[in-house]
Amino acid sequence: MDDRLKRYVWLSIAAAIATILLKGVAWWLTGSVGLLSDALESFVNLAGALMAFAMLTLAAVPADDKHAFGHGKAEYFSSAFEGFLILLAAASIAYAAIDRLLHPQALEAVGVGLLVSVVASLINLFAAFELLKAGRQFNSITLEADAKHLMTDVWTSVGVIVGVGLVWLSGWLWLDPLIALLVAANIVWTGWQLLHRSASGLMDEVLPSQQLAAIEQVLDGYRRQGLVFEELRTRQAGMQAFISLHVRVPGEWSVAQGHDWLERIEADIRTIVPGGNVITHLEPI
Repeated sequence: MDDRLKRYVWLSIAAAIATILLKGVAWWLTGSVGLLSDALESFVNLAGALMAFAMLTLAAVPADDKHAFGHGKAEYFSSAFEGFLILLAAASIAYAAIDRLLHPQALEAVGVGLLVSVVASLINLFAAFELLKAGRQFNSITLEADAKHLMTDVWTSVGVIVGVGLVWLSGWLWLDPLIALLVAANIVWTGWQLLHRSASGLMDEVLPSQQLAAIEQVLDGYRRQGLVFEELRTRQAGMQAFISLHVRVPGEWSVAQGHDWLERIEADIRTIVPGGNVITHLEPI
């Protein structure tokens, strides 16, 4: 794995461990099922980060005889696994919340517990920003999925902190499990988005529309010079992008001349799609 990617994965793992400890302490101090739901989601963060480490390591393995196009799709297993864990956490949170609705319990040491939870949320916020920036820089769905999950965790924590504070001030004990149920519903949506995106990647979905438009802009420049393009096909596999197209050139050109033009076209496309695997097929007009 690229050392730069490894650094961000270790950041995610460290942030998950720190927030598990802090949120666990907050729940232990207060007895709030809302804070318990927040702590459970941090366990999902840790499992997701460990899975991300494993899948990014696998995705970095070079192409071989059995995997001619590399191992980039391994990243989608990581994001799908994290999506599944999010749904599992939501079910656990909902179970605990319903039990608390049926058996209300007063909260304790709320002030200290909320302060600890705020510190944990700030750690997650920092890690989420760093991972999201890295995910976009390296075009890694694994890092981006981890970042979005952490950002969801931050907003979840904000809602829990506000809600538990209201319980503390108002004495409405039913509000605590209600907040936990809202947290569960929110993270179900996040889990569904991750599963959907993973499925799209495994089904060889085309490159994003912005990149396709940029590729067409490059090809338009060559069309004005008499070249014709057909059968443009693209797909994304984790951090790798694959682009294939047929290039028709004037029939009187030599093979060497046509090949030189294909080299330029491929190089220009790679400036638009860094690291893209471009395959061209030369034909006469």
